[in-house]
Amino acid sequence: MILTEVNDKASKKAFLNTARNIYKNDDNWVCPLDNDIEAVFDPLKNNFHQYGKCTRWILKDDNGKLIGRVAAFINNKKAFNYEQPTGGMGFFECIDDERAAFLLFDTAKKWLQDNGMQAMDGPINFGENDTFWGLLVEGFSPPSYGMNYNPPYYKAFFENYGFKKQYEQITNHVDIIKPFPERFYKIAKWVSQKPGYEFKHLEANKIELFAADFLEIYNDAWEGFENFVPINYNTILESFTKMKPIMDERLIIFAYVNGDPASFNIVLPDANQMLKPLNGKLNLIGKLKFLYYKWKGVSRMRAIVMGTKKKYQNHGLESALFIKLGEYVLPLNQYSVLELSWVGDFNEKMVALHNSMGATFANKHLTMRYIF
Repeated sequence: MILTEVNDKASKKAFLNTARNIYKNDDNWVCPLDNDIEAVFDPLKNNFHQYGKCTRWILKDDNGKLIGRVAAFINNKKAFNYEQPTGGMGFFECIDDERAAFLLFDTAKKWLQDNGMQAMDGPINFGENDTFWGLLVEGFSPPSYGMNYNPPYYKAFFENYGFKKQYEQITNHVDIIKPFPERFYKIAKWVSQKPGYEFKHLEANKIELFAADFLEIYNDAWEGFENFVPINYNTILESFTKMKPIMDERLIIFAYVNGDPASFNIVLPDANQMLKPLNGKLNLIGKLKFLYYKWKGVSRMRAIVMGTKKKYQNHGLESALFIKLGEYVLPLNQYSVLELSWVGDFNEKMVALHNSMGATFANKHLTMRYIF
């Protein structure tokens, strides 16, 4: 087998094409946009490079056929928050060959060790955890935009190598046509009408203001979770800007209490239903196809992330946000499924919210760790 570090145009192209080879006979797989993958590794498009570094490799068999790939990265803001300094590995793809898989794991491990790490999490992203994050172990159905998809045999690779589960990432689905449970609806409706409570849809021409409100809410809401690292404004603005081509402003809702940013629910149309025919290529033809499928509309939405400031938690704001979403979505007669992805098994409040909405299980990913 021939292992090559990605460092030129040809090896970058091979890195992207490896996934196409692995999934060529899998109808469930949706090829991520080449531009989205490459942006992760571009310091000009991913500000995580400001406080970290990454690299990646491709693997060929002795006949020169692409059979695998992997990336490794270090986020210095997070790496030293654990008992062992911990890096990351991701964008792993491999044929059903444990020897090849272990060579890729070993390569990522050695690079991380050489850079002072004593453990690696995977498969994860060199960025936020809303995209390219986790090992799919249940629910092998067509993924929504940004959600990792992989063959079932990957689980054995990770476990046999020595990775251990850190936490489960649960994705649930809500049938939009089916009414919310009566108790959920009554509480949410009451909250949505309370004096001083205001709900605003995102406005793209004011995206900087909404990004600032997001930052304020998110960092307050999540700071109590173990190993939390505050997100910065540039990262949020970068993410919001990337969402612009696919967003429907009225699906993204913020809640304010007496003018104070209190809660948000970021929901996007499932771009994968638009992107599947493109096979990852957003060239001129790809853009025309994308615009056609965007005009045609999609049937699934994905709730990417929610957050509520601690002082407003247990006030029912999260439920009210979904009611407000429904007030816009239901008259459209377009969407049939709302995907709630993903919630960690450690986030008891969000798990309870999903249950109260009558959500049903869709799939499960694992975030895993290997201690050297």
